[in-house]
Amino acid sequence: MRKLLGYVKKAVLDFNMIENGDIVGVGVSGGKDSMALLYALKLFQRFSPVKYDLKAFTLTLGFNDFDISPIQNFCKELEIPYIVQHTDIGKIVFEDRKEKSPCSLCARMRRGKLHSLCKNHGVTKLALGHHGDDAVETLFLSIFYESRISTFLPVTYLDRIDLTMIRPLIYAKEQDIIDSVSRNDLPIVKNPCPADGKTKRQYMKNLLDQIYKEIPNGRNHVIEALKNKDQLHIWDR
Repeated sequence: MRKLLGYVKKAVLDFNMIENGDIVGVGVSGGKDSMALLYALKLFQRFSPVKYDLKAFTLTLGFNDFDISPIQNFCKELEIPYIVQHTDIGKIVFEDRKEKSPCSLCARMRRGKLHSLCKNHGVTKLALGHHGDDAVETLFLSIFYESRISTFLPVTYLDRIDLTMIRPLIYAKEQDIIDSVSRNDLPIVKNPCPADGKTKRQYMKNLLDQIYKEIPNGRNHVIEALKNKDQLHIWDR
């Protein structure tokens, strides 16, 4: 976990992600990324140069086999307030709309619900569990499927609702998170989504894994390109 905390500290300081008095809400799906982020931000509170409060938020999507009790118990153990909002997003996307490409609509609906939930509970910064590998995958998905060079930012201010999204794991590799979750025995909730593992993102993940076997430093070079303000200007501090 020390390695992951180092990445979190660097991201927070590099991009001024968290400020004194912030109420940081963590979007918790129960997957490895969000659970590792929640734990890391709780530990980071102990030595962070800025003081902030934590809250955890989960949206249920209407799937019957989504058990949130491991998340509830974990938040109770860490003494983090835990707020759950039940929705029918999954039913709308898969049953009512029968979307052939469900991820985009589902993501938009979840974002809207989560943003409103954060504002109702006084959150100033919404922390999401996206890591460096997610950023690289998003970049190539945008290039190949949308003809544009784009990926998400470490910090995004949403002026319409006065809420800032932050991604404290932006410097971490997915393998770092897998290792931290395993070594710290963090609870994980299985993703009940019918599209899990069958998306374009999963295809891109598999494709990049093959590329990294041929070019071991490929991922690091892409991350450096994202940070290079003289090139893409995507992560210009």
